[in-house]
Amino acid sequence: MPTLSLFVYGAGFAFAYIELSAATGALLLFGSVQLTMIAYALYSGERLTGRQALGLAIAVTGVAVLLLPHATSPTYFEAGLMIIAGIAWSAYSLLGKKASNATKTAAQSFILSVPLTLILSLIFIDQLSLDTQGVTYALISGAVTSGLGYAIWYQVLPKLTATVAASVQLSVPALTAIGGAIALAEAITLELILITTAILGGIALVTFGKKS
Repeated sequence: MPTLSLFVYGAGFAFAYIELSAATGALLLFGSVQLTMIAYALYSGERLTGRQALGLAIAVTGVAVLLLPHATSPTYFEAGLMIIAGIAWSAYSLLGKKASNATKTAAQSFILSVPLTLILSLIFIDQLSLDTQGVTYALISGAVTSGLGYAIWYQVLPKLTATVAASVQLSVPALTAIGGAIALAEAITLELILITTAILGGIALVTFGKKS
């Protein structure tokens, strides 16, 4: 059920990042997503061509090179939560491939996950701390950017194989690094450009490399 998958992903992601560094969380999340979705793809009969396998290896290596220097050793608990979040996101993505009405399914998933989120919040009510800025950011990132992004993702998913869907998500760390550097007026180094090019090039090989 997409709703349960979305809720488990969001909860696991949120609680894991209380202690995890951004890079460590991303490595665990994208690693578990890749393993889960590629395993499903192979189980369901998809086969990678030589070009696709090479492209996937390049993209995964690029993400590792981008994030590993900033990663720190996580605790087993937080690492487990992020891995569970990655598996749940994989399930949410794979279920999206079967959605007949992508926008409706995505909207229902968000709406129906609200009661589950409220129940979980009540468990930690004694730790609740609200401020205007935090609530504003939560509403924008949840209801606007995430909601719109996930709806678009569900629209695209039926047109992608599980392998391509898994690899395309590897673009997130690269695009985030570039976008963050631009937004924060940081220097875009040659190393970052080369790594990003490798990741996106690898994804392109997976996407367009069906013919070996």
